[in-house]
Amino acid sequence: MPGSPIGPLRIKSPQRLVAESGADLSGHGLKRHMGLFQLVCFGVGAIVGTGIFVGLSDSVSQAGPAVVVSFILAALTCVFTAFAFAELGGAMPVSGSSYSFAYAGLGEGTAFLVGWCLLLEYGVSVSAVAVGWSQYVNELLHSVVGHQLPAVLSAGPSDGGVINLPALIVIALACVLLVRGVRESARATAAMAVLKLAVLVVFCAIGFTAFKHGNLTPFAPAGIGGVGAGTTAAFFSYIGFDAITTAGEEAKNPRRNIPIAILVCIGLVTLLYCAVALAAIGAIGGPGVGGRPAALSYVVNQVTGSSVGGGVIAFGAVVAIASVVLAVMYGQTRILMSMARDGLVPRVFERVSPKTSTPVAGTLIVAGVFAVPAAFASLDSVVNLCTIGTLAIMAVVNVAVIALRRREPGLTRTFRVPLYPVVPLLGIGFCLYLMYETGFATWVQFAAFVAAGALVYVLYGRRRSRLLLDAEAATVAPDEVTPDAAARESRAV
Repeated sequence: MPGSPIGPLRIKSPQRLVAESGADLSGHGLKRHMGLFQLVCFGVGAIVGTGIFVGLSDSVSQAGPAVVVSFILAALTCVFTAFAFAELGGAMPVSGSSYSFAYAGLGEGTAFLVGWCLLLEYGVSVSAVAVGWSQYVNELLHSVVGHQLPAVLSAGPSDGGVINLPALIVIALACVLLVRGVRESARATAAMAVLKLAVLVVFCAIGFTAFKHGNLTPFAPAGIGGVGAGTTAAFFSYIGFDAITTAGEEAKNPRRNIPIAILVCIGLVTLLYCAVALAAIGAIGGPGVGGRPAALSYVVNQVTGSSVGGGVIAFGAVVAIASVVLAVMYGQTRILMSMARDGLVPRVFERVSPKTSTPVAGTLIVAGVFAVPAAFASLDSVVNLCTIGTLAIMAVVNVAVIALRRREPGLTRTFRVPLYPVVPLLGIGFCLYLMYETGFATWVQFAAFVAAGALVYVLYGRRRSRLLLDAEAATVAPDEVTPDAAARESRAV
């Protein structure tokens, strides 16, 4: 039964989540340095990067000029779910984000699988973003000095190289900033977010000077199917907005600022993406953009007849993509910290340095793990797997809103999903539609990945759950601790 101290359905109440994290106080050893502006910049930093600077060409290849519709459909999926994140983020301002929301709404087993999928979402996105960063580093070097890094140092073995050195460098730089402290990370993210927004505005200004209506026809060369495929591809451009909720224990006035930051970010990013897509296609046409590496730099070079403008865009992309690596790695370390706090992953991820107020050991481990696929692997084959995992998480968050509205009607909510329950149901429906569009092979991969996560939970997390250990300890008097209970407590430590 829900809430039972045994089995995967045991639930951690929202009140206990907030109390254990210190979310309304100091934040479990973390420091509150992020105001509303920093949170918005953090969200923009997590979202705007490879998806628009690199992935735009893939979306255009699928949908043609109708990619604008694809961006809007992908945004609608995110908007419906953003309302859910805003409600739960305001009610439970904790670092665990969707993992914690699932724990409170649907139980421990579902929460662990959400955390498992978050490892996939953040791991693949950081590694893929780092690979995309390498492309624009080469474009920038070509514009500035006329030379590029050799393939042997800028691509993995599957792409004709040996090691992707730029990808390693950007992950290492993000790790250093994150270890130094959240104040430094927030400042760097804010500066990079403002810069990349300025670069994209400049791109739009340049692109629209060469805009031709004829380049928008045929508007949907691949029909509705192309728009649907383009929407799935475009969705990758929005991954990361949920990272705002991982700052729940380091944000000032999180119950107010987190919901506002989420909604502002989604609205701002959607307008920007549509403007960039229209400017790019209107300037040189869909065939010129589709399948083009470093597409935005190419568009500017074609419009201006010079490589200088493309170099400026490449610089903006280098900054933009670096900020995504920083923000998403931050989110991953905070989610693992929450899972470790609950006993579901090793406690090393829970330790916060008293000097920097950051989870140093966890950050170093995450950076090391993310660096391996970024340096040596081609991630094209698992991008759809990342997408379907993210969509599944978003669907679960919408379900958690419905479950908590029924179970916790008196929970303090600083923001409430409008038109409840229509909006969360639409969020679930849009997520399922885009999951369907990923294709049968991706579903098979996802099923295998979830099964592996369930096995890890059964063999490790379920027995070390602090919720279970606390329930067992409560049934045994202090002077009557059994050897079995002592052994379980030892395993948790």
